Amino acid sequence: MKKWRQRSQSSAAIMLRSLVTMVLVLTLALSLVIILAVGHQLLTEVSLTTRNITNSLTKANIDGTDDWQNWRRNSTLNTSASYVYVHNRREDAKTEYYFSPNARYLLKVKPVKVPLIHNVYFRPGFGFLYHRMVHTRGITYTLWQNMYSQLAVLFRVIQVTGLLLILTLLVTPLYIRRLTKRLTGPVSGLSQTTKVITAAKEPGSMKLPVPKQPTEVTELATNFNELLAMLDERQEQQKLFVMNAAHELRTPIATIRSHAQLIERHGKEHPEIIGKSVRYITEESRQMQQLIEELLALSRADRLVLDVAELDLSAVVTNTVQKITGTFPQTFKTDITPNVQLTGNENAIEQILNSILTNASKYSPADSTIEINLLQTSKGTSQISVKDQGRGISDDDKPHIFERFYRSADVRGSVAGTGLGLAIASQLTTLIGGELTVSDNHPSGSVFTLAINSNASQIKR
Repeated sequence: MKKWRQRSQSSAAIMLRSLVTMVLVLTLALSLVIILAVGHQLLTEVSLTTRNITNSLTKANIDGTDDWQNWRRNSTLNTSASYVYVHNRREDAKTEYYFSPNARYLLKVKPVKVPLIHNVYFRPGFGFLYHRMVHTRGITYTLWQNMYSQLAVLFRVIQVTGLLLILTLLVTPLYIRRLTKRLTGPVSGLSQTTKVITAAKEPGSMKLPVPKQPTEVTELATNFNELLAMLDERQEQQKLFVMNAAHELRTPIATIRSHAQLIERHGKEHPEIIGKSVRYITEESRQMQQLIEELLALSRADRLVLDVAELDLSAVVTNTVQKITGTFPQTFKTDITPNVQLTGNENAIEQILNSILTNASKYSPADSTIEINLLQTSKGTSQISVKDQGRGISDDDKPHIFERFYRSADVRGSVAGTGLGLAIASQLTTLIGGELTVSDNHPSGSVFTLAINSNASQIKR
């Protein structure tokens, strides 16, 4: 019962019922219109026929038996279908009544008027009759015209339209069923494949079949496959993220554990190792704390909702540089355009700039200079650029430096870090609707450029 209800509410079933109902109603309406039109035309023809007959009667001026006989001889009247009754009301008339064959018998029973149809009567034994009566020069001419030939045509039309209606009812559901199957079949196939993908352990690696038609289903399948590809990519990134996080945490934990065991086993006999081991434990725990804090910051950035306000970007950049001056060995040189205004989030911009400056200091010589520039383009975009004189970034590494935990092979182990600082900066840049790019600083070093729109319309809130 439940499956039947589901099938009855499917797109194919709803389309089939709707189209069959529409075709049935249209066919019935068309049939009714045809029958009414043919009936009206036949009624018009019989009316014209009776008018011609009565006109010939009035022209004959039947004032006696000779006139009646003469009209009968010259008339082409079909006495099996037309019944004439002449009533001569003149005072000098020798014969008052004249009847064509069967006319007297017809009038023995009064015909019954058919409602709603002008001049049409019904007489048992004779069927439907069209009645016309004219008066001229004291003589009344009455004509009863049998309508069986017209009704035969009308009945034939009704039979043909009924046959067409039956054929329509038989053929239409089959055709519509085939049409709906053609239209909804790809959707059903996608639905079944989707169920299989949903039950799979790694759905991102699977693809939906893309039908050639209809276009809407083709686009749907293509878009869904793109979504699956993105899901697969996110899943791989998540696996890589967990693996890198575990790797980064494993090293300080192993170091802390080994030094703790060293103190536990040999601390009493060799107290000189305690201070050295404690320093190792303190340093590794500090790095582990930094890693955890950056992981939390990255997690918060994924779900962060930013509050925006009007701010002076020039003041934000100046204050950020002043805060870190003295904490890094390098010299900071600034070229900041004053009074650059925009709508944004001050904390996010400050954190992005901190991450970029920290990264620049980490990979630059202690006696080098780091330049911070702020300008506003003619299109209203604010650009913050940070130029260092460090070792630079290879072309192979540039596409990956904003990935989580990514560190090039030549710096891993030689330069302290977790590989999350630029990833956090990139995530915050996306949230504020900006763009963070990197390029080479000639003759050596890198240039990080943060471009921010001057309005809040691009900010993800």
